[in-house]
Amino acid sequence: MLIAVALYPGFTALDAVGPYETLSRLPGAETVLVAEQAGPVRNDSGSLTLVAEKAFADVLRPDIVVVPGAPPGAVEPHLHGGPLLDWLRAADIASTWTTSVCTGSLLLGAAGLLKGRRATSHWLALDQLAAYGVSTTGERVVVDRKYVTAAGVSSGIDMGLTLLGEIAGDRYAQAVQLLIEYDPQPPYDAGSPHKAPADLVEQFRSNGFPRD
Repeated sequence: MLIAVALYPGFTALDAVGPYETLSRLPGAETVLVAEQAGPVRNDSGSLTLVAEKAFADVLRPDIVVVPGAPPGAVEPHLHGGPLLDWLRAADIASTWTTSVCTGSLLLGAAGLLKGRRATSHWLALDQLAAYGVSTTGERVVVDRKYVTAAGVSSGIDMGLTLLGEIAGDRYAQAVQLLIEYDPQPPYDAGSPHKAPADLVEQFRSNGFPRD
């Protein structure tokens, strides 16, 4: 099973690494990082580099596609076309599963892959996602046929475990969860706009995403 994790300049690291850490544990999995060109790709802070082993043109028939999100400044250049969207459309033809984390769903939406489907994204991006004809929801992970979308950055781990369960069964997914000791116990209960202090939510709603 070939798993392709798409990288592009300014991607959010955990969006890519969370699913990588879970899905790469599938039996017989080959996980590859891909980008427009093979080589190093910097994350949104510019302080971390992941290396794409292959170019998009070299990986046209992955079984699983994973699209990480990024801040607006890194996502927006791709929303109107280009190599990343072209690859997503081509890879989706052969994929068994096409997935995203955070604003990665905007890229799937821009590629025309989520029209008429239920999907999620970062809570600040749901209105933008809806503009692509998507039925948006604030759920943490949404499965609509072969499309699996996850909400904000940290939900990529949940998405990976959800997909593990779909492919290898609940028992296997539970084993992976145990082995990576994924047992969230956050120090604050402010991880969604429904739980966070109202003034903090309004601050981000008014100002939008940080640009970098």
